[in-house]
Amino acid sequence: MLVLHLVRHGDTAQSADGVFCGDLDPPLTDKGLAQADKLAHALAKLSITAAYVSPKLRARLTAQPTLDATRLTPTFEEGLREIGYGAWEGRKESEIRESDPENYKSWVLDPAVHAPPGGESGYAIAARAVPVVERIRKAHPNGHVLIVSHKATVRVITCALLNLHIGRFRDRIACPTASLTTFEFGDRGPMLVRIGDTKHLEHH
Repeated sequence: MLVLHLVRHGDTAQSADGVFCGDLDPPLTDKGLAQADKLAHALAKLSITAAYVSPKLRARLTAQPTLDATRLTPTFEEGLREIGYGAWEGRKESEIRESDPENYKSWVLDPAVHAPPGGESGYAIAARAVPVVERIRKAHPNGHVLIVSHKATVRVITCALLNLHIGRFRDRIACPTASLTTFEFGDRGPMLVRIGDTKHLEHH
């Protein structure tokens, strides 16, 4: 059986400050680097057989301690990058709510269809991220496989695997920094066994 572990990257200055950060490429903070080490310690018990990683620096830095421990060579997948926020990149959500209220309201009501100006909709994320998961399922019918990605992308994948409306990805799926969301792929499809879990960050 395939067990798929979806990881959101560790803490960045932008994630801590509520700044829209999709196409931007910041590094991890010291806290984020520590989270990556704790994540590697937790994943070491799982016999990870393959790792698929967003090409963004914050995802690569989050994956690196686990890759070092497992001696795996990652597959970098452009489809796992974060949502493109377009004109909202690098700006605080609280600011956008005030300065672009109509677009913001439309996006909040249904981000599957409505994208930030010049950015990506939830359906656009699903169109590039879900095929990556399908390729992983074909390539790895058994074993533990790691995906290191981003908040919106992990949430969209989770909605897609659960047949939830993609437009609910922001208000139905929790995804803190360096959290683990795990699916087991059995005879009847994907079963969610862990979501937004951060217990591993409390120890070690």
